[in-house]
Amino acid sequence: MLEIQRIRKDRDALVEGLKKRNIDASELLDQVLEKDGQWRAKKSEMDELLANMNQMAKQIGEMFKSGKKDEAEGLRAETQVLKEKEQSLKSEVNTLEDEIRDLLYQIPNVPKAIVPAGKSEKDNEVVMEEGEIPTLHEGAMPHWDLASKYDLIDFELGVKVTGAGFPIYKGKGAKLQRALINFFLDEAEKSGYREFIPPHVVNQASGYGTGQLPDKEGQMYHIGIDDLYLIPTAEVPLTNIYRDVILPNEDFSIKITGYTPCFRREAGSYGKDVRGLNRLHQFDKVEIVRLEHPDRSQAAHEEMLEHVKNLLNKLELPYRILKLCGGDMGFTSALTYDFEVYSTAQSRWLEVSSVSNFETFQANRLKLRFKTADGKTQLAHTLNGSALALPRIVAALLENHQTADGINIPEALRPYCGFDKID
Repeated sequence: MLEIQRIRKDRDALVEGLKKRNIDASELLDQVLEKDGQWRAKKSEMDELLANMNQMAKQIGEMFKSGKKDEAEGLRAETQVLKEKEQSLKSEVNTLEDEIRDLLYQIPNVPKAIVPAGKSEKDNEVVMEEGEIPTLHEGAMPHWDLASKYDLIDFELGVKVTGAGFPIYKGKGAKLQRALINFFLDEAEKSGYREFIPPHVVNQASGYGTGQLPDKEGQMYHIGIDDLYLIPTAEVPLTNIYRDVILPNEDFSIKITGYTPCFRREAGSYGKDVRGLNRLHQFDKVEIVRLEHPDRSQAAHEEMLEHVKNLLNKLELPYRILKLCGGDMGFTSALTYDFEVYSTAQSRWLEVSSVSNFETFQANRLKLRFKTADGKTQLAHTLNGSALALPRIVAALLENHQTADGINIPEALRPYCGFDKID
């Protein structure tokens, strides 16, 4: 969430910056400032009252020592009244803190200056394209037909067992999934990321920490009896490892990775764009997360983009990178680049990764800070990216590498699969 000091200092600049998201945040920011003014006034009154009470406590002690018992008892009676007032002020301060926090939860991150203005994905900016789009043989199929032909994925069986959006992978389809996961994790390790296996469910504090709550509450699977949430991405548990942490100095660059299944309700999704693997309720993904000094987060972001580019090049898939416009960015992001691979059989681009810099937005919620050289604390920057999400990668691999007599496996993936071809 936005820092209250930043709102006090740069209110007008924040209003202007948030216009890139096509919202007018002036009223919300003014409400925050109004509540903040009330909070500071009450907090000052409470601090002054506590200082007076401490002074009176010393006087009472001195009176008892000097034998002025009656005067001491009289002053003690006065402090009882002040204690009741102190409790009332404390309640008002806490209420105002809660109200300020709830208002701040409603305000998204401010896009960086290089983020293009726009309302939807149509306004995203294509940064680059890489790789040749293959020309397929006559009779080429979309991945859902290929999955059926070679008995790789059973969508109907998934409906029987669970419901739509929960496919069952079989045989070489299951091995391809496992191969991709191991390939992505090994590549992350080569790039300096330390692997974690985090929980697949998180508590409410973790959801608020990375910004999925309250913004995306309706998109998350909630376990009501335990008040836990199935994770929509490994970003949530991995980043929350550092919730309420103060890193001891400025010399840090923390790089972590993890594979998890991901669960998303995807409420309202329907139509041709969700067929097959295009949009699922459960899918596998390898995530990379970085915690960086603010001075180094931009360079870290660029390194993450290079990492994802390297993966797609090794998988021999044509892809493009988009800089998301303000209207298409996630709630918590200051800058996001999407990677899309071209699905030749579907004649469309499929998103396979988002790589985002959140700057201090998540860290402020997480209370993730570091010690500066002069001993002060400062918020860190957080970044994350998919490296990669499997469903649409599998779709593109099957479709783009298909031939008349089978599906070729990219050379980099063959040692992980144990086979060169699906036929």
